[in-house]
Amino acid sequence: METAAQRALKFGSIAEGGNVGSETVQQLFEEAERLCSLYPRVALSRLLDDLIEAQNVVFTLLEGRQRPSQTRDLYLLGGIICFMLAKASHDIGDPKSAMKQARTAYICADNAEHNGLRLRIRVQQSLTAYWASWNTEAARYIELAQSIPAGSAGSATVWLAAQSARTWASLGDRERALKELSVVTTLRDQTQESDLDRLGGLMRFTDCRRLYYEAETLVWLPGNEIEMEQTALTAVRAYEEAAEKNSDDWAYGDEAGARADLSFARISQGEIEGAHEALIPVLELPVEQRTAGIVASVMRIHGTLRNTKSNNSVSQLKREIELYSQHSASSLASGR
Repeated sequence: METAAQRALKFGSIAEGGNVGSETVQQLFEEAERLCSLYPRVALSRLLDDLIEAQNVVFTLLEGRQRPSQTRDLYLLGGIICFMLAKASHDIGDPKSAMKQARTAYICADNAEHNGLRLRIRVQQSLTAYWASWNTEAARYIELAQSIPAGSAGSATVWLAAQSARTWASLGDRERALKELSVVTTLRDQTQESDLDRLGGLMRFTDCRRLYYEAETLVWLPGNEIEMEQTALTAVRAYEEAAEKNSDDWAYGDEAGARADLSFARISQGEIEGAHEALIPVLELPVEQRTAGIVASVMRIHGTLRNTKSNNSVSQLKREIELYSQHSASSLASGR
């Protein structure tokens, strides 16, 4: 049925000819909402073809004729879809392609004059750079994001502060990282839902995700191992609760990141068995869900184990992590 719906979307855009109709625009917004909602919860291989098709439809329509209000809507849609494709490129471990998609997304956001989307794209660019270990570049995108008026950006303002915290922590600026964490705490109770938040999924920065980012920040700040463990455990439990309720807040990738941070915190305290236990659900993820960020989080644990006194438990965990990370990026896109 989903394939038939995609064919209907494409046919509708063709049937209306060179002039864009309101039905097509509405259908595209519904498709964008569906993709935003599903993206954090299913393997990329299930969505990638639909994302590419939606991008093709929007760009084809923008080459035709439409009323000014519809032009703005199409640019907004183009920005949202390119944002998701930037995330997809990042997830398969291709940061250069991710940045290309993000730049196109930003051009679309500019043409739509939408600050909420502009802000989200800059934070996504920072996130991509962060996981590529381009930490200085990640900070540059944070500063670009902070220059955007954020009055109607919704939960993206919390995302910005949280991404800023872990970025500055990764650069060794403890004071600035902790300051940004305090901003996160302040903003979480003040944020008003925005139009993009209502799309759900990737567009909404949830409280579960906030807890994960806080734990991730503490990974970079030695001396906070107990707080890191508590924060990561709280994040894991929040994700487990969201999964049980089939809530839109659940995201398999961020839950895996929180579990990896919990494992890291326990290793830092010499608790190898507890670290292994925390990581088991991550190690059991199917290959098509082992995104670049998840693998990087798991390999960070492997690096920490090199500084741990070797025994059978340590050696076993190292072997499991090495086997886990041996997959090609194409498997995320193809599902094989």
